[in-house]
Amino acid sequence: MHFAQYYLDCLSQASYLIGDETTGRAVLVDPRRDIDDYLRDAEAAGLRIELIIETHFHADFLSGHLELARATGATIAFGEAAETGYPIRRLRDGERIHLGGERIHLGGEPVGGTGAGPSQEPEPSGVTLTVLATPGHTPESICIVVHEHPAAPEPYGVLTGDTLFVGDVGRPDLLATAGLTPQDMAGRLYRSLHGKLLTLPDATRVFPGHGAGSACGRNLSTETTSTIGDQRRHNYALQPMPEAEFIRLVTAGQPATPGYFAHDAALNRDGHPLLDAAPPAALTLDEALAACRDAGAVLLDSRPLTAYTAAHFTGSLHISLDTRFAEYAGSVVAPGTPIVLVSDPGTEAEARLRLARIGYDHVLGHVPDPAAELARHPELVSRSRRLSPGDVPSEGVQLIDVRNPAEYETGALPDARNLPLAGLPTSCATLDPERPVVLYCRSGGRSVIAAALLEARGFRDVRDVIGGYEAAASTCG
Repeated sequence: MHFAQYYLDCLSQASYLIGDETTGRAVLVDPRRDIDDYLRDAEAAGLRIELIIETHFHADFLSGHLELARATGATIAFGEAAETGYPIRRLRDGERIHLGGERIHLGGEPVGGTGAGPSQEPEPSGVTLTVLATPGHTPESICIVVHEHPAAPEPYGVLTGDTLFVGDVGRPDLLATAGLTPQDMAGRLYRSLHGKLLTLPDATRVFPGHGAGSACGRNLSTETTSTIGDQRRHNYALQPMPEAEFIRLVTAGQPATPGYFAHDAALNRDGHPLLDAAPPAALTLDEALAACRDAGAVLLDSRPLTAYTAAHFTGSLHISLDTRFAEYAGSVVAPGTPIVLVSDPGTEAEARLRLARIGYDHVLGHVPDPAAELARHPELVSRSRRLSPGDVPSEGVQLIDVRNPAEYETGALPDARNLPLAGLPTSCATLDPERPVVLYCRSGGRSVIAAALLEARGFRDVRDVIGGYEAAASTCG
């Protein structure tokens, strides 16, 4: 068996290539939108990607199933509950996928068949996958049990998508707008975990869809693999408890939902244009400013935090490329907004690719040498106003904590309101733009993003705390 995990640090996202080296047939699970790594590795291993499996409709990134299907001719498959705007094969609970025969078979029917009904299922051979319907994170969620050999006494592992993470379980609250309550989804999740995944042997390896940093959970580990036994012992959500207690536990304190999640989930369900990998066009500063004035574009500064705070174009937004660039961009920039990148020379293509991974394709171009343009046009320059940790005012300001709710609940500065960064484009309407605002996060990165957003919205006096809560709390203590 060929088995490879592809882990994308900037989105904490994992995808998987599984192949039978005897037949050369392979499956790709949960691909990202830029697919060159998969194609190169499959060719090097002598594999043909014939099936693309999505464990669910992803909300945090734009999947590459359409790009991969175009490049390979592979069939796209989802769980049986999925309804899409493009042709798919639906995978039934318990269905086996055999990679060891003359063709990949889904429950007896070869991939590429008419779908009129199953033929006689071949004798299992080689690498075999078993589908588990595991609704809870979403209704169509599935997990994939991997058997290196059909006769092996235990599975090699299980791909758990967003149903089970290392250290956490999938959040059940993302579909409230679809009329499904978090409590109902949490109940389904409880039954999927205990009725399906926890019935697997303890030695079964766990390969999740995400790791630490993802907004798809609140307590994800930095480890990208585990075992069912380790999760049974150490995962807080898998400890023995009644279903009602599980529902209460997993519906509380989830991270704020980035604004782009609903946008991406819809594109992954309905279809989207294929990735355009061309580098962004170079724009003059006049062209960039005209795009902002006439087309409603935003200047998105992806330079390091220290460069931005020292000098930036007035009204520009800031998200450093060395942070969770795409996720934060999707939190403060509305889907469909035209974007002009203000990037260090040589980094603009990476910035555009990361935006494309969340479906933000409307990049008009980039300003080629921001430092030179800032030096030439001091009339367009602003500098961030930052406070030392010991200088946070105790009164007369709107003190805002932009961390996630679970972080805020562990401790906050006196009189601080919790307005998480992901929801700030909407919640900032509750603030007075004429009164001073002081922002802080955990260590100082998110507060600069938040300050840039408020300044772009016309707030007159915005400052953030250097070092964030950790530094301010230690100073106060």
